[in-house]
Amino acid sequence: MKGNAVGWFEIYVEDMDRAKRFYQTVFDVKLERLGNDEPEMWSFPGNTNTYGASGALVKMPKFQVGKNSVLIYFSSADCTIEEKRIKENGGKIEKSKFSIAQYGYIAIGYDTERNMLGLHSMK
Repeated sequence: MKGNAVGWFEIYVEDMDRAKRFYQTVFDVKLERLGNDEPEMWSFPGNTNTYGASGALVKMPKFQVGKNSVLIYFSSADCTIEEKRIKENGGKIEKSKFSIAQYGYIAIGYDTERNMLGLHSMK
């Protein structure tokens, strides 16, 4: 892992309009829609040339919000490597590496404490 450990975050919501209003007002920002597919996602402003991570509000059917419904994505050169390590070290893979178009690839898994985590890479 080179650079910052966290490369992306997601905040899961039930009512996207209400959540967008809240975050846009509290942080005085304009969120942008990411794609037109499900899940519905609205991205916080971000700049890949500065310190820190960007993220999005996400409305996903059947995903319970609240009680730690934030998914952190760890950056890597190729998330296949960390996906394999999760399985080898007592974790579980929820969804193996898949494309998110021009944004690269992600995989989703669980640690040994049943916490969900994401992996992100550009290849």
